[in-house]
Amino acid sequence: MGLYFANEIDDLVVDSLAGFERAHADSVAWDEANGFVRALTPSPTRRVGLVSGGGSGHEPLHIGYVGAGMLDAACPGRVFASPHNRQIFAASLAVARENGVLHLVKNYTGDKINFGIAAERLAREGVDCARVLIDDDAASDSAEVVNGRRGTGATVLVEKILGAAADTGMGLKNLAALGVDVVGRCRSMAVASAAHTAPATGLPAFDLPAGGLEYGVGIHGERARRTLRERPLRDLAADMVGTLADPLGLVSGTSVIVLVNGLGGITRMELYAVLHEVTKVLDGRGAAVERTLVGDFVTALDMRGFSLTLLVADADTLAYYDAPAHTPAWPATAPVV
Repeated sequence: MGLYFANEIDDLVVDSLAGFERAHADSVAWDEANGFVRALTPSPTRRVGLVSGGGSGHEPLHIGYVGAGMLDAACPGRVFASPHNRQIFAASLAVARENGVLHLVKNYTGDKINFGIAAERLAREGVDCARVLIDDDAASDSAEVVNGRRGTGATVLVEKILGAAADTGMGLKNLAALGVDVVGRCRSMAVASAAHTAPATGLPAFDLPAGGLEYGVGIHGERARRTLRERPLRDLAADMVGTLADPLGLVSGTSVIVLVNGLGGITRMELYAVLHEVTKVLDGRGAAVERTLVGDFVTALDMRGFSLTLLVADADTLAYYDAPAHTPAWPATAPVV
């Protein structure tokens, strides 16, 4: 581990966003003055604008999913920090349609507060606004966690499915209800064998004992409540599927979408091996693996780990997942298994 490549560490987010706009000038624009990224060619059939956002350091989330078929705008905050309400308000005004704007918000205190203030400001402007709260993290599903489950890997699936639904012309109330339903059918679990590098120091954010594995780590570098001993991947995959199966009511015949997501410091070779072991476990349970998605979608800087997300999928969910999208980070063709 070492220091980040940057002019000044405080400038890294803004410099990155400028480079992101240059790289994807065909599909997005970075409004530096107001602090949001917006789609250049949003769907003309939408009646509701979709806005999300959160701390930087999770790239390609959220900015990578701005574009036709997904988000109309995304508001990046500083590393692991919520965007300001003025960013969210400006982005929402810029992309709101005749039926208003829908906020897709991960369940963190800062995000909820700032999106909430922006929603109040929008109401004063006569703009209808609703919110879908994403809280898929099984590791924080405990009475001891005051704020409830965190929003993690499922965020990208929610953004994809609601983006496709919005393209059908669905209204704000129905789109928000669909979002709540989809979130309720998602659960995630993340593990890590090493922490991310703290940008300010170039040092690991926390230390793990040799052979240790954090089971239930968060995407902001939150340590897990359990540190396990290193184990074969087949056993780890079985543990993770087992953790997610009960809250999802996973029984034989259940159709699922599987997301294996790198947290920033793991190889694609390992991620495909994870998918192999996870699908073997699901096959053994009699689940129907309908779609798979593998890669870095919701990261935690350079954390050496991965998350597993399962989404129980009906026919409509699969159709929305398969609908075309043109964004910097969504696969051109989602693989069908």
